[in-house]
Amino acid sequence: MKASRAPRFRYASSQRLRLAFPTLIALAIAQPTLAASCGELAGTQIPATAIALPTSGAKVTAATPVPGGGSAPQTFGPHCDLSVEIAPIDRSAPSLKMRIVLPEQWNSKAMMYGGGGYNGTVPNVAGNVPAGPIDQPTPLGRGYAVFASDSGHVANPVHPGDFAWNEEALANYGHDALKKTRDTAMYLIEQRYGEPPVRSYFAGGSTGGREALAVVQQWPKDFHGAIALYPAYNAAALDLQFGRISRALAAPGAYPSLEKRAALLEASMQACDGLDGVRDRVISHQAACNAQFDPATAKLNGRPLRCRDGADTGSSCLSDAQINALKVFDTPIRFSQPLASGERGYPGFNTWGTDLGRPGEGLQLVVNRLGLNTLQPDYPMPPHGTGFAEGAPYHSGFWDEWVRYFVTRNPAFNSLTLDPANLGPWQARVDALSLRQDVNQTDLAAFVANGGKILMAHGTSDQLVSTRATAEYYRRVQQDMGVGQTRRFMRYYEIPGYAHAASTVFNAAWDSLTALENWVERGVAPRRQIVTDTVAVPGRTRPLCEYPGWPMYKRHGDVDDASSFVCVRSRGHQK
Repeated sequence: MKASRAPRFRYASSQRLRLAFPTLIALAIAQPTLAASCGELAGTQIPATAIALPTSGAKVTAATPVPGGGSAPQTFGPHCDLSVEIAPIDRSAPSLKMRIVLPEQWNSKAMMYGGGGYNGTVPNVAGNVPAGPIDQPTPLGRGYAVFASDSGHVANPVHPGDFAWNEEALANYGHDALKKTRDTAMYLIEQRYGEPPVRSYFAGGSTGGREALAVVQQWPKDFHGAIALYPAYNAAALDLQFGRISRALAAPGAYPSLEKRAALLEASMQACDGLDGVRDRVISHQAACNAQFDPATAKLNGRPLRCRDGADTGSSCLSDAQINALKVFDTPIRFSQPLASGERGYPGFNTWGTDLGRPGEGLQLVVNRLGLNTLQPDYPMPPHGTGFAEGAPYHSGFWDEWVRYFVTRNPAFNSLTLDPANLGPWQARVDALSLRQDVNQTDLAAFVANGGKILMAHGTSDQLVSTRATAEYYRRVQQDMGVGQTRRFMRYYEIPGYAHAASTVFNAAWDSLTALENWVERGVAPRRQIVTDTVAVPGRTRPLCEYPGWPMYKRHGDVDDASSFVCVRSRGHQK
């Protein structure tokens, strides 16, 4: 189907405009004339020539008019919800499924969402950007055309990595699906409105954060701005660190229970919470905590955190085996030779002060699953897909899937026998995967020349993607582009207490989209950004500090108000 190219706006006559300018102009702008109705888009065929990467074309499989709704302030207007399938070249490969919502009152802009984990499901295009504000409309509510895809496969809930058997599916996951989805969306937007968007943005976290960096690196003219949260940009290197951590946790007696992890978190709080000038149950000076905290010598309520003689003698202390495993979590992996992508290792995690799991319900169960979960890594690996009440650490499940389906392509392979630092016969295969998965280019000149801006943020208590790795990428960009030039197009913030996508310590909400719009569209660089907690102390705020800054209490004022804190710069110790 080829929609007609009707003009987007119905304008009043020039005489009437002269009589009542600017009221009539405002009314005219508010009343778009759609080039195609929702019903007319049903069954639309998108030719393969409209998509820059090889496909067999695409088709709209469903077109559903949706009335306005939502709850204030996150309301949205009537829109057309399209389901689309992009056909592969390889007939044995799965199709790429995507959704796009096209509002009747369009703001002439487009938003693409990234996925998460191994992808395999279409993100909620009517929802918010990662860590988005709860007191502002979602992109759809702001009038954006919003789209996303499953990256080219439907997730197997038990083995979410098994799609990697197919090379086209693997390439789509690597980042090809991003371009295919974007180009298909642009075709449909033009069919709907008769013109392309004036601005396009991308937002994603974790794998979606990697995808945000992928689009600005690979297709620098496709998007004008990106929101990249906790980006797993060097994915193959991270997988290898997951393997190192999993092998350490699998050692006899090394896996700490939920109660033991709660004891570690509390001991960290007691030692490090006050380093920012106030005890508020948030560790803000994480670098100082990294430098001075040692679980082998730390105290919990005045008593040693280490169990007597290093033996496992209770649920409120850590044995030497558990301390050794946690120190692996805290320290980097160094590869025996660099990966083909150039990565030489992967940093440790901010282990001290991070919620790796503890007894609790509700959101805490999500935090636990994204942390060390409930079962020790083993062979066969305990359940680790979605829908399991108990399971192996997310790191271990992710590693196990990657080794069996990406690397060895042997479902019976024992992933715990593969040494991630010394890959031996698997080096060439991992090198090839690193070229598909690691998105680590730092020359972003083409994106900058297109007026592009990047907002990047990461919680210091992320248990699944290391904040230290994101800081490393930011420093690489500064080195490659220059510190001054980097500041003209990029900001990186670290959020104390925020974990991976969800937190019961400080669950961040940030109006990143407004900040990005102001920077791209008005030339107003972000200043005095505020992040809000929505769970532990709902409504409390903190300043969002540019790296390497962190929020220090002024020694006076409401401890729950960002105005009582000031951003200070101190690098401290990184590992």
